[in-house]
Amino acid sequence: MVKKHQEVQEYYGKELQATDDLKTNACCTLVPPPAHIRAILATIHDEVHMKYYGCGLTIPNELEGLKVLDLGSGSGRDCFIASKLVGQNGQVIGVDMTDEQLEVANKYIDYHTEAFDYKHSNVSFKKGNIEELDQLDLEKNSFDLIISNCVINLATNKQKVLEDAYALLKPGGEMYFSDIYCDRRVSKELQDDPVLWGECLSGAMYWNDFLVAAKKAGFLDPRAVENKPVTVENDDLEEKLGDHKFFSVTYRLFKLPALESDCEDYGQAIAYKGSIEGIPNTYHLDDHHPFPKGKVMSVCGNTYMMLKDSRFAKHFDFYGSFDQHYGIFEGCGGAMPFTENGETAADCC
Repeated sequence: MVKKHQEVQEYYGKELQATDDLKTNACCTLVPPPAHIRAILATIHDEVHMKYYGCGLTIPNELEGLKVLDLGSGSGRDCFIASKLVGQNGQVIGVDMTDEQLEVANKYIDYHTEAFDYKHSNVSFKKGNIEELDQLDLEKNSFDLIISNCVINLATNKQKVLEDAYALLKPGGEMYFSDIYCDRRVSKELQDDPVLWGECLSGAMYWNDFLVAAKKAGFLDPRAVENKPVTVENDDLEEKLGDHKFFSVTYRLFKLPALESDCEDYGQAIAYKGSIEGIPNTYHLDDHHPFPKGKVMSVCGNTYMMLKDSRFAKHFDFYGSFDQHYGIFEGCGGAMPFTENGETAADCC
């Protein structure tokens, strides 16, 4: 494990000097950011941009005043974006284990404090391994939001990262992060290749193993926000990887202990008020839950809680309760696994 950590530090601290040094496009953001993020990006220092190795957009909406933790913060790009969005009264902490990346991040704290016209900085960086968050001076149940951008795949103990993140979040808080996933389990031989690991490929979790790990950590209903296929575009590495297929996926995981492992129907509904800044028409909770302004939408109990028991509550009207259960909520794709004639609805094998 120590050897793997040293290899990652070497790869991101010495071998990679800029985004152009990457050998694949796995650690590249595949989706253009929205206009308000682009405006902030225009104020971020060029050297911070140059050493950015993320694969997605890890900045959700409604951040004013939040306390945010960035796992594997690198040169600090996402921390500085969040710094602007949480405002002077918010707080952002970045954790990274690579000295060269931390040096860049710390060098530009004052630069961005001035660029954002703040009286004092609301950003700080800690040196640490994201697999050892419990050994850092971080208060449990204190963070509103945890973000991470193409870093958890580099961890050797991903289960512990998720469990520690869950412990650090406030009830109702969320983990919102982008990472690389694979359509199958990656062999140990490929995992031992330092280039494939450093390029965020061979450390990628099989998507179903991730869902199991997230639920075991306490995040009982993981929601995918967006996903894009990753093309390696390196002949030598493609030959090594064979038929493995990789995807860049952004997930949101809510710390809501009452969530259920399936979407259950309690006859509830919600309506979006159109009041989230920058989203006047339709709010997308995830990749299959759009909420048009003013339209009363039937929802499962989990979706109801994700919006009612989180920072989004003031932006929705809520109808119903948990007093009566009506079975599985088929609007989320669920269905009874057997039929009235005694036959199974579908055979798995």
